[in-house]
Amino acid sequence: MCVFCDIVTGAMPAHVVHSDELSLAFLDVRPLFPGHTLLIPRDHIETLADLPMDMLAPYFATTQLLSRAMEKVIGAEGSFVAMNNKVSQSVPHLHTHVVPRRRKDGLRGFFWPRSKYASDEAMAEVATGLREGIALLKTSS
Repeated sequence: MCVFCDIVTGAMPAHVVHSDELSLAFLDVRPLFPGHTLLIPRDHIETLADLPMDMLAPYFATTQLLSRAMEKVIGAEGSFVAMNNKVSQSVPHLHTHVVPRRRKDGLRGFFWPRSKYASDEAMAEVATGLREGIALLKTSS
């Protein structure tokens, strides 16, 4: 069983901030800032691609609720919402980070270097490939 599943069952303690029948939110033990929360589905689901369609809307509604709480409850100016899938996913259980943000808090955008496309044509090629692939994925779902 994974560490997040242990939190769901109560086998491992956590500071729970929200609980419903589909998901659980608790404070990250290594927060970027106080209030940094992790939202997980109660069921062991490894990635966003594995999340059943009927859970998608409620899961992201809870993400939105937590994002609002960062401002209304923590007093943050905004929030950073992120998830990793497979690569850099420290626990192989879907989890969404909701982090309170303030201007000049030291967190700089994304945590990796950004670059440009070699050309507008290269960018168009990637966009076309994604559009075509998405169309195929939609028809196979």
